[in-house]
Amino acid sequence: MRPAPPPPRLLRQALRHGRGPAAVVLVCSAAGAAAAVAFPLALARALDALLAGEGTGRWAALCALLVAAEVTLDATAAWAGGAGNARTTAWLRRLTADRFLGAADDRPGGLATRLTVNSLDAGTAPVATAAALASVLVPLGGLAGLFLLDPWAGAAFLAGLPPLLLILRVSVRDGAGALHAYQEAQGQVAGRLAETLAGARTIAAAGTEERERARVLAPLAALLAAGRRTWRVQGRAAGGAGLLMPLLTAGVLAVAGLRLSGGHLTAGELLAVARYTVLAAGAGAVVGALNGWLRARAAVARLAAVTDARQTAYGTAAPPPGGNGTLELRGVRVVRDGEALLDGVDLLLPGGTTAAVVGPSGAGKSLLAAVAGRLTDPDAGTVLLDGLDLRALDAAALRREVTYAFARPVLLGATVGAAIGSGAWPPPDGAVRAAALAAGADPFVRRLPQGYDTPLRDAPLSGGERQRLGLARAFAHTGRLLILDDATSSLDTVTERLVTRALTESVRPCTRLVVAHRVAVAARADVVVWLEAGRVRAVAPHARLWRETAYRAVFAVGGGEARA
Repeated sequence: MRPAPPPPRLLRQALRHGRGPAAVVLVCSAAGAAAAVAFPLALARALDALLAGEGTGRWAALCALLVAAEVTLDATAAWAGGAGNARTTAWLRRLTADRFLGAADDRPGGLATRLTVNSLDAGTAPVATAAALASVLVPLGGLAGLFLLDPWAGAAFLAGLPPLLLILRVSVRDGAGALHAYQEAQGQVAGRLAETLAGARTIAAAGTEERERARVLAPLAALLAAGRRTWRVQGRAAGGAGLLMPLLTAGVLAVAGLRLSGGHLTAGELLAVARYTVLAAGAGAVVGALNGWLRARAAVARLAAVTDARQTAYGTAAPPPGGNGTLELRGVRVVRDGEALLDGVDLLLPGGTTAAVVGPSGAGKSLLAAVAGRLTDPDAGTVLLDGLDLRALDAAALRREVTYAFARPVLLGATVGAAIGSGAWPPPDGAVRAAALAAGADPFVRRLPQGYDTPLRDAPLSGGERQRLGLARAFAHTGRLLILDDATSSLDTVTERLVTRALTESVRPCTRLVVAHRVAVAARADVVVWLEAGRVRAVAPHARLWRETAYRAVFAVGGGEARA
């Protein structure tokens, strides 16, 4: 089955981005082809002059000059091609990563493979295109040289050309599908392997190593089949060309030999005919160049699945001045795979409110947190911050005013202090230490070898310590809305109580939306948003809701935690 052609937009963009080095490759390759085509004729003249007892100095010098020119031009093309490939690959990686991060909702998997193997192949697209175009110049020049020296020799070569063109056509047609299937299977293996490595401890604890190994390696059968198909296509092309070329060369030389015996060719011209036949029969170079272009084209299609993903659109508005972080959701609905995960959510949290979002597993708590800060957009409804639709906000302004902390924070920065300070805007002086104090992170940070200047790679951190640093980062950048998505789950009870108190006493005044699983967190909130099956069942203080058996059951899984 032939794959759908890659979206031409990304391919055109890549060709345009790498047009400079590709142009150098094309020009140098064309000039090198001209030198390669001129050399046999110069060599023929030198041989004829030698046999005639004439001086061969100028022809020998021309031969040396043509060889030197071909070597220099080939080296320049190789240098330009390498530089162009690196430049285009880097650009494609940046573009793919940016588009992946900016995708509205669904993101294609296998990003690691796309950013490594596929981007390397896709980055060769401009140079591979130039090389594919240039690869036909030498055979065409060789054919022209044959007709120039003797039309009969040229006609003999043309008689064997149809089988050669058929080989090329089959190679292009079958090779594209094989390469596409191979890269798809390769991406599946890499994606599953990345998932396994991330959950290695869980797999070891569960004793499911064999099952996980089988899951990761399941696409190997498709990978093997696609790889064998690729090699079969290339092998048939190389084998067919390898069988055809000697026969074709022998036929042309037989015709040239007859023309020599008839006095129509000189000995030097016979040598030139032999050289031009080799050049004209350069199908291997054309097949190789076409395969390189097909590999790049298939890789571009893999990247285009990411770069063409729907991007989050931002407005240009600034937050209204004097706002206190009032959060409002109107008729919010989120659908995934035909199922409404949030449905008809209406919610109004006055500025400065601390709201705990509770509910059973699968109720939509994290999804509500994502919608509230526009990490994802609802399929219907509106989210407003201080009366302004979040979709109207400028991207930088949105991230200044809405801050997140997660259960498993990813720490970015060279040092511990830099990880706390990393964000859309640098925190003011003293804010990093103050935020660490509020998050309960300052004591263990000061015990590190270099304190806040300790490199992250040299800081052995437990899950709770990483979570505290993630909270500190959020506290240091708090705007009008602070969203904690289960961000205290790894904290001990004492630290969690200190952090909860800091939310209202030490952190900049703002609206706080806290996804909670502990009854103590809900009890300290101003109001509880009780979710059930994607709908808001109730919005009320914890003490009032605690009278309901169904509400108490939300926390019953926690055993001793389920106390008022």
